[in-house]
Amino acid sequence: MKWVAAKVMYDGTNFYGYQSQPTFRTVQDEFEKALKVIFKKEIQSYACGRTDTGVHATGQIISFKVENENMTEKNIKDALNAILPEDIYVKEVKEVKEGFNPRAEAKKRIYHYFIYINEDPNIFLRNRVWWVPLKLNLEKMRQAAKYFEGEHDFTSFKTGNDERNPIRTIYRVRIIQLRKDLILIRVEGKSFLRRMVRNIVGALVKVGTDVWEVEKIEEILEAKKRASAPASAPSQGLYFYSALF
Repeated sequence: MKWVAAKVMYDGTNFYGYQSQPTFRTVQDEFEKALKVIFKKEIQSYACGRTDTGVHATGQIISFKVENENMTEKNIKDALNAILPEDIYVKEVKEVKEGFNPRAEAKKRIYHYFIYINEDPNIFLRNRVWWVPLKLNLEKMRQAAKYFEGEHDFTSFKTGNDERNPIRTIYRVRIIQLRKDLILIRVEGKSFLRRMVRNIVGALVKVGTDVWEVEKIEEILEAKKRASAPASAPSQGLYFYSALF
């Protein structure tokens, strides 16, 4: 039997995150329900990243075993898109090696976070961005972002009962002004702790609003205490953008 990986986008607004939950609507459950319709049996899938409630994806990677070898990659893509709900869409399907698990195989994950800066909210973006009605000092935020790059203990920037090794490597953090009222924070790393990206964004905004000085980031990293860092940035501004293998 062959294995394939699907590149999937979804609007996380009405999902209780990616990972399967017994009593809540999740991306994984909807995806595996579609696989069951196509292949007439339960099919386990494997995702690259387990996004939280309200978090979106433009390039989530989901792998699974194909029970019908006569189906082409295009057949699988078309079948999935015919069955999946309107807030999930398969962009591409490619054949991969047997047993391919994107969570273990990914060499880099890229997240995008969007911040809308305006005195007034844009109600049409309310589930897509973090509305911040304040001016942000982007130069200070860029300076602060440098502290996150490299290998660090990110204990201060994880949330909840995440017992995994807190040592993580961030390759790059970029802060890009897409237009006068829209900021993109792009975070590239090998792997991330729970809510780590949202916690990083929350800290950068504290710097950008001049509540904190740039050096505060280094102090929080060295403290290795979640209580030292600010609240997480809201989920709706975060997107799982892509993964590299």
